[in-house]
Amino acid sequence: MRLRIFSCFFALLGVCLLQSVGANAVSASEIRHETIPSRYLSQDLSFLVYVPDGYDTSAQDYPVLYLLHGFGGNEQAWVQTGSIQAKADRLIASGAIPPALIVMPGCPRCWWVDGVREQAETAFWSELVPKVTSLFRTIDSREGRVIAGLSAGGYGAIHLALKYPDRFAAAAAFSPAIYSETPPAASAARIYSPFMGADGKFNQAAWTENNYPRLIDKYFTSGQRVPIYLVSGDHDKLGIAFETALFFKRIFDKQPDFVEMRVVDGGHSWAVWSAAVDEAMTYLFRFTAKPAQAVAARSTRNDVAQIVKPLAYPRH
Repeated sequence: MRLRIFSCFFALLGVCLLQSVGANAVSASEIRHETIPSRYLSQDLSFLVYVPDGYDTSAQDYPVLYLLHGFGGNEQAWVQTGSIQAKADRLIASGAIPPALIVMPGCPRCWWVDGVREQAETAFWSELVPKVTSLFRTIDSREGRVIAGLSAGGYGAIHLALKYPDRFAAAAAFSPAIYSETPPAASAARIYSPFMGADGKFNQAAWTENNYPRLIDKYFTSGQRVPIYLVSGDHDKLGIAFETALFFKRIFDKQPDFVEMRVVDGGHSWAVWSAAVDEAMTYLFRFTAKPAQAVAARSTRNDVAQIVKPLAYPRH
């Protein structure tokens, strides 16, 4: 009897140890912090990078998600409030998405367009992306790059995806502040932002110039389509669910098979964004290349078409 009890005890202990090892294996990713001086912003550009388990022992290049926070946030937002590390760990472990890098830049007042005081769009392409490419093994082509963001970051994600469809495989926006005509009085776009004129007042012309209605016709004539995932809370008091639906209709008319929209119960809050990011990432990485054997000389890694077969994109 005593032998049977000890046998059961050690069997149970073994199961617990295996579960513990498995749990640790799932969460073996890292969050790394980087800061670079910026010529185009009023501050240094800090960013966090989610590095998946196995990256350091791999010889592969990885797809990259650029994940943008909202107005007033920073590079910590998606990690501390959005639980992005645990979510990415689970999705990769389950096979829902490939191992990938997630870059989270911090710029509290950025909408990722160029303004009078700060040129965040230029900083994104001239400073952030080249720095990420130099520090990490990335698939440095359209098939290796996706973008997503919330609120003001959602505005930025849509702006960049429509303006540069040759550089992004897919995009996602959570409660994007994409007011088709003008931002409401309560919007952060009307305070310190790239849409302010030299006099410090909101500049409607700057808003119109950078917003999607000005970009969408050229996007449609570009011959390239960026698959887009959208989500908004039905109780968003800034009216963003309605604005998102307007944008969805414009995109759906031209690429009905490559746009998704979700209207969920909730407001303009992390409860909506954190709950939606799993599905959004799963959608985004459907359109990226998988990790691929790295090019031998990093100085020549401007295009990985030679090692990654380009994906077929719809043309309408």
